[in-house]
Amino acid sequence: MNDNERGTDLAGLKVMVIDDSKTIRRTAETLLKKEGCDVLTAVDGFEALAKISDQKPNIIFVDIMMPRLDGYQTCALIKNNAQFRGTPVIMLSSKDGLFDKARGRIVGAEQYLTKPFTRDELLGAIHRYATAN
Repeated sequence: MNDNERGTDLAGLKVMVIDDSKTIRRTAETLLKKEGCDVLTAVDGFEALAKISDQKPNIIFVDIMMPRLDGYQTCALIKNNAQFRGTPVIMLSSKDGLFDKARGRIVGAEQYLTKPFTRDELLGAIHRYATAN
């Protein structure tokens, strides 16, 4: 399958990227929009929770290290809400530790990507968790 064919099956998919880094948000947004995704962004968990409730994304990428509400807390709140329990959450972190990955699993994350992530890792996670429905 070439890149042109690949982009069409993600068209209209709502993807949320929660990260306090403007660079990460922009990079992910640019990459995902090229694939036809509808991208929502938030700088932290508090901003994200309101948008999630309103917009109901198909998949959520959340940074672990954020001010106010970190990625683990944000993921736990999403997964504790009956309406969003089935929404896949992918943790993003610059740390590649076993403890961090385990903690991500405990709060209900589907996968853990280490930053800087590649285009293929990002799209692979979306294909794996958001297009199976």
